[in-house]
Amino acid sequence: MKNMFKMIVALLAVGTIVSCDPVEDRDSLPAITLDASEINISVTIDPSDPNKVIMTNLTEDVIPYWNYTNAAGDDLGHSNLQTTSTVFPFAGTYTVYFTAYTRGGAVAAQPVNITIANNDEDYFSAAEWGYLTNGTEGKTWVLDMDSPIGWCGLDYPASSGDNWAWFPTYNDASWAMVNKDWGSMTFNLDGNYNVSISQTALATTDQTTKTGTFSLNLDTDRLIFNGGPEMLYGGDYYPDCSNWVNVHVLEITETSLRLAVVRDQSRTGEGQCQIMFHYKPAE
Repeated sequence: MKNMFKMIVALLAVGTIVSCDPVEDRDSLPAITLDASEINISVTIDPSDPNKVIMTNLTEDVIPYWNYTNAAGDDLGHSNLQTTSTVFPFAGTYTVYFTAYTRGGAVAAQPVNITIANNDEDYFSAAEWGYLTNGTEGKTWVLDMDSPIGWCGLDYPASSGDNWAWFPTYNDASWAMVNKDWGSMTFNLDGNYNVSISQTALATTDQTTKTGTFSLNLDTDRLIFNGGPEMLYGGDYYPDCSNWVNVHVLEITETSLRLAVVRDQSRTGEGQCQIMFHYKPAE
């Protein structure tokens, strides 16, 4: 998910594409010697956007090079524009690095730390983000054992196409899984798209916990798990489903989450369909 986070920040960034090669272009600069103490830069939060950072080089006769990281040290972008900016959607502390390229070589300025107080309200404005994650506080989901599983067509919940659905009560589908604690999924937006999934073993109460990141695309109704975790499930009636990390979002409300995996047509004689798992907030 780090790669996904980097990609999203890069898409939000303004002017983060390097427009020239400092090593190739610095031969055209005046023959000056620069000390790190002479570097003059400005790194500020945009007063009209608390998640936007503006970086300005005020040092003459140098080629600027900016790059910036989060608290984990992940590279979030770079630029060699005199003035550039980027948007950090998550609250947290970020570090801005500046290097001045001269004919004599590269001179690095003292890194600048800057703190973003809150997540970007506009970026996470859709209600589904809050329903799924409860923002930075986090939200934990468990299987709703009143109706934990269902089956539906590949186009469900569309109004047309292969949109049939059967979402039975547990009593009508108890053969699919034992009624027990199957584990939990916890999502939060505390500095990243964080997810932790604890999966209970089939025959015991042992649990395995995996942490990683996730991406949620509300336009395509896809939820992707990255870094090791797989979607929480119960039972073992799914040998013909191989993809448990790129799943279909059928519903996200404050009290109900429905995610679906797709049956592999090549591994069953019954054809493809979606197998839905139903979750509720943990008590």
